[in-house]
Amino acid sequence: MSHHDERTFVMVKPDGVQRGLVGDIVSRFEERGLKLVGGKFMQIDDNLAHDHYGEHEDKPFFDDLVEFISSGPVFAMVWAGADATRQVRSMVGETDPAESAPGTIRGDFGLDLGRNVIHASDHEDEGANEREIDLFFDDEELLDYERIDAAWLYEDH
Repeated sequence: MSHHDERTFVMVKPDGVQRGLVGDIVSRFEERGLKLVGGKFMQIDDNLAHDHYGEHEDKPFFDDLVEFISSGPVFAMVWAGADATRQVRSMVGETDPAESAPGTIRGDFGLDLGRNVIHASDHEDEGANEREIDLFFDDEELLDYERIDAAWLYEDH
């Protein structure tokens, strides 16, 4: 990774996959200038779902989260770029789509809190990114390369 790159975990949830939004979502991140360094189309099992949502284990909605995220295929991704986590969170929008601005992924595609299309690591939890990346990807599944347009994306490239 270059000095510009921060990695961040993103996942198109089962509702986004079922609605055929994977391509649109990937395109938005690519068009922004972020670099896809890992991607995996997969079915999450109960163990991975519990690990992924572990911080919510004591909350009343935990079982619903686990059931939903394992209800169908997801597309797990790792994106890299300058300040990638904050960039992605800004593009994703608020957790509740009703509070998400038009132009954000949830603002454009979501209607319901429980069906909000996408998960992105929290930029305020410094360990969340690496923890989630490690849950879903082995090191050899993540690629490091230079985007051919990096000089047009970063001033000091």
